[in-house]
Amino acid sequence: MKQAKVHLASVAFATIFGFTFMFSKVALDFVMPIGLIAYRFLVAIVVFELLRRVRVVKITFSVERFKAVFWVALFQPVMYFLFEINGLARVPSGEAGMMIALIPVIATVLSALILKEKPRALQVFFILLSVSGIVFIQVSHAAGGVDFDGLGYALMFGAVVAAALFNIASRSASRNMKTHEITYYMMLFGAVVFNVIYVTVLISQGRLGDYLGNLAQPQLVVPVLYLGILASIVAFFLVNFALSRLEVHVSSVYANLATVTAVFAGAVFLREALYFYHIIGGAMIIIGVYGTARLNRGTRRFRKAQPLKEDYRV
Repeated sequence: MKQAKVHLASVAFATIFGFTFMFSKVALDFVMPIGLIAYRFLVAIVVFELLRRVRVVKITFSVERFKAVFWVALFQPVMYFLFEINGLARVPSGEAGMMIALIPVIATVLSALILKEKPRALQVFFILLSVSGIVFIQVSHAAGGVDFDGLGYALMFGAVVAAALFNIASRSASRNMKTHEITYYMMLFGAVVFNVIYVTVLISQGRLGDYLGNLAQPQLVVPVLYLGILASIVAFFLVNFALSRLEVHVSSVYANLATVTAVFAGAVFLREALYFYHIIGGAMIIIGVYGTARLNRGTRRFRKAQPLKEDYRV
């Protein structure tokens, strides 16, 4: 039963992330990318803080906790989104999607080296099958040649490495921090960093009034609420929960299901075309994820460390 709960949580976070493409596509017609990210994490920390204030969640603040979660929050959301947003500006979405598909592969390699969590040989096959499904969809969808942009690909690879290191950092932090605490600090870091960047950009352009003006646009309300509450608080909570109980190579491969959800959401809600390669690639992704999870040795918490010192809890 416990194992089923963790795997359901993994499917859930992948599904939520899958719908972010659709909501982001709608929102980006009204706000620049860095602004959307800033609003996303602003909403996330405001809602999380309200939950803390009404005692739905309890957060412990201490220097030790800041140290324990620093690398988690630095890799995701800060470094990942900074690399991704700048990489996407230089690399076609198809090629960017193929780069992002490498996250489970890089995460598996780094996890084996750092955490000594090595997948079975057959799991490696299924991980590669899942990644190949995404590559197949992107290659089939792409038209014409690829204009190589060295800096763009370097930035996208930076996003891949940041996401892989986040998986490892979160699993390590779960030794002595609760899942909701890790998630809270992630939202806090993201809100501060991206809102400072966004405000700086607006000031440099003489458009500071747009910071609040954008939020008055009704077309932004639903996308920002979805991205801030579901795709940030809920989804990252589920990610951190899964990483506290599943080895990195198992948890990270679930993220590939987001591609299947994104294709489905685009076809149903945005009336985007659904082609044969979506079906074939989607089947490869699902089989790869299922095979990797099916061969897992079982859910287990990461070994516990000494409890952190509590300065105060509120």
